[in-house]
Amino acid sequence: MPLPKEQFYTTDDIYHLPDGQRAELVDGVIYDMAPPNRRHQDIAGALYRKIADYIDRNNGSCRTYIAPFAVFLFDDDKNYVEPDISVICSPKKLTDQGCVGAPDWIIEVVSPGSRRMDYMIKLFKYRTAGVREYWIVDPEKNRILVYNFESEETGDYNFSDVVVSGIYPDLNIDFKLLRF
Repeated sequence: MPLPKEQFYTTDDIYHLPDGQRAELVDGVIYDMAPPNRRHQDIAGALYRKIADYIDRNNGSCRTYIAPFAVFLFDDDKNYVEPDISVICSPKKLTDQGCVGAPDWIIEVVSPGSRRMDYMIKLFKYRTAGVREYWIVDPEKNRILVYNFESEETGDYNFSDVVVSGIYPDLNIDFKLLRF
């Protein structure tokens, strides 16, 4: 008896999901996304504001987006993600649909249902795609993991620390001062 054939999906399948259903696509596999809770949204919103305000104050050319925002990591139709925060410094990557190629900086706020995805699957995909910096913010563990893929450095912080961006070395985010 032959093995069942594995089904692979494309970005067309993502765009044809029922209204309100959110999912991501990694290597042709669809991963459903549960709605984020209030704390998740408070953290993502506070970080977005800090980063976007910093870029605006410094007349930076990078653009900051908060989920849902489409990121097509590779030049294919098998990978589509919606990072909680995306910072894109190349205007050539931006289209009306979202970002085509790797953002420079991605932040994911871990939810109970996204732990494996954020810590393992996305870590590998983001690094492979060319993301320069990836933060995993885990409210349940009071932890921020910072991966600077350019310098091969990793930082492990908690919610009472000041975390410095690798993309913007003079951007310091004091987590104990964030309102969430």
